Amino acid sequence: MQQVEEYLLLSGIQHIAFCERQFALIHVEQSWAENVLTAQGRLVHNRVDNPELSEKRALIQNLKSLPVISHKLRLQGVCDVVEKSGEKIYPIEYKHGEPKRNICDEVQLCAQAICLEEMYNVEIPVAYLYYAKTRHRHVVILTPELREATENYALRMQEIFNGGKTPLAIYKAHCKSCSLYNLCLPKSFAGKKSASEYNQKILNDLSCENS
Repeated sequence: MQQVEEYLLLSGIQHIAFCERQFALIHVEQSWAENVLTAQGRLVHNRVDNPELSEKRALIQNLKSLPVISHKLRLQGVCDVVEKSGEKIYPIEYKHGEPKRNICDEVQLCAQAICLEEMYNVEIPVAYLYYAKTRHRHVVILTPELREATENYALRMQEIFNGGKTPLAIYKAHCKSCSLYNLCLPKSFAGKKSASEYNQKILNDLSCENS
């Protein structure tokens, strides 16, 4: 049985929803690179994720950088902000850009809500995404379909992580915005090998040249 300390990072569900290979590069191969988008995102989260800044306004309490966990999803992580108003509780995830066409942000938010539901024994029908570029809070309805997609992504995370094998590269339009583009090399190595295998080949070639 998987121990709590072995639960995967909740943030990884956004990675796997974007690209299974990206998830594996980060969480299996421990590879990471930063680009302008990730740097902007980090700055936004640095402004928000300070537990000392938790505040209470009138009847609304804001809990910042709240650790959360779900035994159902076998995920653990931190919510940017959790608002409590009476018996109501819901997460707010802060993003640096603007609303996306995919559901990457929504499944991350839904996973946070599922954690809170388990922890506080409540039902959370809606949650919120705040985008720095639009400076607007967007409501996300936690539908059965979104919950099912979230659970499926969480299960897939476990399968890939436990299998320890990085999926092959598949080049798509969204690859251009990925901070791991130069590590993944999706155009050059689509369907061929993992990043770790490619890097090992480079090391082997260098060793042969120097021997």
